[in-house]
Amino acid sequence: MIVAERKPIEEIVNMIRDFNKVLILGCGTCVAVCMAGGEKEVQVLAAQLRMIFSKEGKDIELIEDTIQRQCDKEYIEPIADKIRSVDAVLSMACGVGVQFTAEVVPEKIVFPALNTKFYGATIEEGVWSERCAGCGNCILDKTGGICPIARCSKRLLNGPCGGSNNGKCEISPEIDCAWQLIYDRLKALGQLEKLEEIIPAKNWQTSLSGGPRKVVREDLRK
Repeated sequence: MIVAERKPIEEIVNMIRDFNKVLILGCGTCVAVCMAGGEKEVQVLAAQLRMIFSKEGKDIELIEDTIQRQCDKEYIEPIADKIRSVDAVLSMACGVGVQFTAEVVPEKIVFPALNTKFYGATIEEGVWSERCAGCGNCILDKTGGICPIARCSKRLLNGPCGGSNNGKCEISPEIDCAWQLIYDRLKALGQLEKLEEIIPAKNWQTSLSGGPRKVVREDLRK
C-alpha cells in the first residue's frame, strides 16, 4: 500500500488561510489503513483547524467528506458538484489522489494535507516500513522475495557491500542489511546458488528515469 503521513499543522494552516470555504477530502484506501487520511483523520484535522482559526478570529467554513479512492474518477465524479461549491480542497490522499482530484475538477485548487512516503507494509500497530520502490522491473525471483532496491540503503543489485555489522546496515543500527536478509532467506529456501548469479546493471528506464510511466491493457480498453 502507499504509506503517507500528515503534514505539520502549521503548513496546512498556511495553505488554506486565505480561503473562506474549504473541503477536507479523505481517502478510504491506503492512507486510511496507515491512519493518515481516512474518515477519522479528516474529523481530527477539521477539529484542529476550526480551533486554530477560531482563536485567530477567522471565519472559515470547513466541510468534511471521505470517498473510497481519490485515484479513480468513479469515486470523484459523484462529489464533483460539492468540490465546485468550495473555494479549495484540502486532500488527505496520497500525491496521486491529490493530482487526480485536481484533474477531474480542474477549476478548483487542491492542496495536499499529507506527505506521501513510500510503498510499504504494516509491521506492527503504528509502524509501517518500505517494501517496494516501484522500479518497474521486479527481481524478487532472484533475491528470495526481498527487494534490494527498496530495502538496501545503497540499492545494491549484487551485495552485500561489506559495511554491514551483525546483520545491520552501516547507515544505521536500526536498519537491517537487506543482503543479509536475502542470504538468510535463500539459505532457508535451499537456494543459496542464486547468490552466484550476477544480476546485470539495472535499466532505470523502467523507473521514473524514463519519464512518467503508463500501463495500457488493450484487452480492457473500451
